[in-house]
Amino acid sequence: MAERKKISKKTLAKSFHHWYYGHLTCFSQEHMQTFGYLTSMLPIVEELYDTKEEQKVAMQTYTAFFNTEPQLGSVIVGVTAGLEEARANGDGVDDETINGMRAGLMGPVAGIGDSLVVGTLIPVLLGIALGLSKGGSPIGAIFYILVWNLLVYLGMRFAYFKGYELGDRAVEFLVGAQGQAIRRAIGIVGGMVIGGVAATWVSVKTALQLGDAKKPYLVLQDQFDAVYPGLLTAAFIVFCWWLMAKKNVSPNKVMLLLVVIAFIGVLVGFFNPGLKY
Repeated sequence: MAERKKISKKTLAKSFHHWYYGHLTCFSQEHMQTFGYLTSMLPIVEELYDTKEEQKVAMQTYTAFFNTEPQLGSVIVGVTAGLEEARANGDGVDDETINGMRAGLMGPVAGIGDSLVVGTLIPVLLGIALGLSKGGSPIGAIFYILVWNLLVYLGMRFAYFKGYELGDRAVEFLVGAQGQAIRRAIGIVGGMVIGGVAATWVSVKTALQLGDAKKPYLVLQDQFDAVYPGLLTAAFIVFCWWLMAKKNVSPNKVMLLLVVIAFIGVLVGFFNPGLKY
């Protein structure tokens, strides 16, 4: 009986680092992360198959389109490494099984990863970094760079090796009822975090007053604060979210639009304390 093939820890580590450093290799709208995926699977295939022809056939599996959230997406690469090992040992895994798994996990992992990393982790770290940067201190920037890279590296490494360990069992966890519950929970937490960061660091107020400059009979901002403190801030945040999420307006265009709104607001006195009405 032939000895079962087993991927060495050194090769798994090499595969992980290929993904960590190269998941956006040759990124394009046509291929997205396909080539980054290829580079990560190359050490696995080279160790499991002896001939160049076998390696070539195996690598053809990973030329299919691939795109997901890159940090949590490490788990998919790890799962694939486990499936490739099973295929090399003749366990009934073929390229259709592997590509079906990849295609099935891309969306759910992207949903969880975007909510967890982009919607929760990054705003939390940026909120702390902004607080440390008060007065022009460089500590905030240093904190963000160090902590972000440390957390991402360790988190991606854990996800990769956990995916390899779980194999196809990870599919049920990520796509099934547990995965849906995780996505909902992270989405709620992410929304709370973004709301907290926005309330802390964004402030939109009006200087519009009616009446005499020294004794105005109406200060619009005071009226807003009496009814709904932070109303203008919330309105601007919701407006920006609506443009980007619902109308697919790019962030750069949204920022330009805000500059225009601010400029016009100053001209008419809405944001300028020097003009009274």
